[in-house]
Amino acid sequence: MRIAMIGTGYVGLVSGACFSDFGHEVVCVDKDARKIELLHQNVMPIYEPGLDALVASNVKAGRLSFTTDLAEGVKDADAVFIAVGTPSRRGDGHADLSYVFAAAREIAENLTKPSVIVTKSTVPVGTGDEVERIIAEVAPNSGAKVVSNPEFLREGAAIEDFKRPDRVVVGTDDEFARQVMREIYRPLSLNQSAPVLFTGRRTSELIKYAANAFLAVKITFINEIADLCEQVGADVQEVSRGIGMDNRIGGKFLHAGPGYGGSCFPKDTLALMKTAADNETPLRIVEATVQVNDARKRAMGRKVIKAMGGDVRGKTVGILGLTFKPNTDDMRDAPSLSIIAALQDAGATVKAYDPEGVEQAAKMLTDVEFVANPYAAAEGSDALVIVTEWDAFRALDLTRIKNSLNSPVLVDLRNIYPPAELERAGLQYTGVGKPSHD
Repeated sequence: MRIAMIGTGYVGLVSGACFSDFGHEVVCVDKDARKIELLHQNVMPIYEPGLDALVASNVKAGRLSFTTDLAEGVKDADAVFIAVGTPSRRGDGHADLSYVFAAAREIAENLTKPSVIVTKSTVPVGTGDEVERIIAEVAPNSGAKVVSNPEFLREGAAIEDFKRPDRVVVGTDDEFARQVMREIYRPLSLNQSAPVLFTGRRTSELIKYAANAFLAVKITFINEIADLCEQVGADVQEVSRGIGMDNRIGGKFLHAGPGYGGSCFPKDTLALMKTAADNETPLRIVEATVQVNDARKRAMGRKVIKAMGGDVRGKTVGILGLTFKPNTDDMRDAPSLSIIAALQDAGATVKAYDPEGVEQAAKMLTDVEFVANPYAAAEGSDALVIVTEWDAFRALDLTRIKNSLNSPVLVDLRNIYPPAELERAGLQYTGVGKPSHD
């Protein structure tokens, strides 16, 4: 199959590379000439483990190419995937669909055969209807069919998620479109029997938002339970284990921490709430989740201040981990941003280390000293705070950390260390959802 992928952001680039690895001929299109130039040099615009090697091998094999010329990319395509950004719109939090609609219009102007137009971007319910209307207006005789095919990729594990998915959701009632999508995803059956769920287009669009909202609710639930654990002397990690062993609940997304961030959960929960409000069906649980998560990030800053004795003016705090999760350079809505702001507002000086996120963080943070390794973050600091659970932080030399700090205060916001291990090293430990060790 010949596939055009419009957009070389996170979703478009990973999807395009994986489709080409399945054996399809894929052309990735982007208006950003600099980005395309770098991709021709095998320089990735994002950090995703294994992506550079995957792109390089498929470019070499002649199955994957990059261009700024949409007309050339769409020419003779069996399917055209729209994978452009849908950022939250200022003011109401609704997804900004201007890039999607602009792409749809330009695709329609350049179609050379009946193609399936696939919205891969995360879009609110009804977006496919508008894309269909645009294509019918611009190219009424094109024979194009519009399909919803939401992505479910986790940053840091996107290639594995694409190739071995829990499910593939395809929203269409058209038999021609079904056959094309079946053929595109047929290689998955060689890896495993990944279920392909065919459903209505609007249902498909809602599945994506409902899934992300549910996971956001789950994270926020265990974070609130963590707060209760601290007050009653319980251990949230054991609570998580105890409830996660129930198959109806499951253990994933039950890890207490500083709140969710990233490119999906904050944006998608807001967009879902806007859709619900527009349809006079408020989602109170999702609304509460958004409010609690926003408040939690700043609360983690206050938690650090409390662990440092309640006053951080003139003190230095070392931060380990800036990205919203490990194995990515994504800083969007990262908890570190709010935590660092709270510490700076209280008069602290901050220095920070992250294995991949410094370049992006430097664009979003001011008056932060970025250092070369975890021990440099501890050197001369009055406390060390683990914000993101990178593997590089899981086996630190705790004695060296203790000797590097002015005060032996370690705040572990991801609970990656057993309290007893830190205390044996002479560190004053503060975790999330842990019994007090006073």
